[in-house]
Amino acid sequence: ISQNHCSGFKERGLKTKAIEGAWVAQSVEPPTSALGPRRRRLSLSAAAVVNSAPRPLQPYLRLMRLDKPIGTWLLYLPCTWSIGLAAEPGCFPDWYMLSLFGTGAVLMRGAGCTINDMWDRDYDKKVVRTANRPIAAGDISIFQSFVFLGGQLTLALGVLLCLNDYSIALGAASVLLVIIYPLMKRITYWPQLALGLTFNWGALLGWSAIKGSCDPSVCLPLYFSGIMWTLIYDTIYAHQDKRDDALIGLKSTALRFRENTKRWLSGFGVAMLGALSLVGVNSAQTVPYYTALAAVGAHLAHQIYTLDIHRPEDCWDKFTSNRTLGLIVLLGIVLGNLWKEKKTDEAKESMDSRIEN
Repeated sequence: ISQNHCSGFKERGLKTKAIEGAWVAQSVEPPTSALGPRRRRLSLSAAAVVNSAPRPLQPYLRLMRLDKPIGTWLLYLPCTWSIGLAAEPGCFPDWYMLSLFGTGAVLMRGAGCTINDMWDRDYDKKVVRTANRPIAAGDISIFQSFVFLGGQLTLALGVLLCLNDYSIALGAASVLLVIIYPLMKRITYWPQLALGLTFNWGALLGWSAIKGSCDPSVCLPLYFSGIMWTLIYDTIYAHQDKRDDALIGLKSTALRFRENTKRWLSGFGVAMLGALSLVGVNSAQTVPYYTALAAVGAHLAHQIYTLDIHRPEDCWDKFTSNRTLGLIVLLGIVLGNLWKEKKTDEAKESMDSRIEN
């Protein structure tokens, strides 16, 4: 084969590779004419849903982090714990309330992220992981962000107004925390504590939505346990950005604890389990609940023991695993509540037999 033919084959090979690379970079399948039969890949992941939305809408969906739903889960789960604990013995949690709080969690988490990105737009540009956020990247203007935030808060208010008066007042009181917690990283090395106070408000609100008011003996230790949980997972999360945060002057518990992180996290884990145990005692929980707490303790121990604070990928994996931990607590609450019916039936049978005798 002549040298010209060889060079021609090489050029065509390079062009084919270039076409393949271009289509891979765009995350779509190449056309049939370019690389053979088309293979469509369907995905129901949150990121795929956002990427399939109309292009003008995508920056707003990313602004409210719909492509990363782990934050919504971590906001929603304390609400489900509280709603589950407030259910009548032998009954499942109120499905209407669960769906209502789920909608509220999506909206309020989105509003919180919007506020956070508005406050941090100049800082986000300096951090590799956050430089592509819509406001920092210039995809959404500050004015557009304000309008979008107003829409989210209006819809969230509509959800809140479906609750009783006590819960409406309690829910409205959390708005101040939502607004100021993004500023805490400029002021204190404990912004994760402010996040915990904000993210676990649902531990108070879920119970009051069912019962009409809060029971301090159950709601306060539940709220405290959620705060300890947030200190665990968000400290792990903060270790991803500790180098950039130190360079640009932001603070976090990751920078405060440094190499002592695992000791602090272990202390928070013990406090969380102690508070959840107190919740169980004060709400007359049963065997499945305490079995779930044992599983939560094992999960926390593994999470903390295997954590590598110097590997951002491992920090992200450990952070996202907390959704499983929260679901274990919820499962324990639901099964523990259903077990109460069995115990009640056994007690009635015993009482009836005594009367007959």
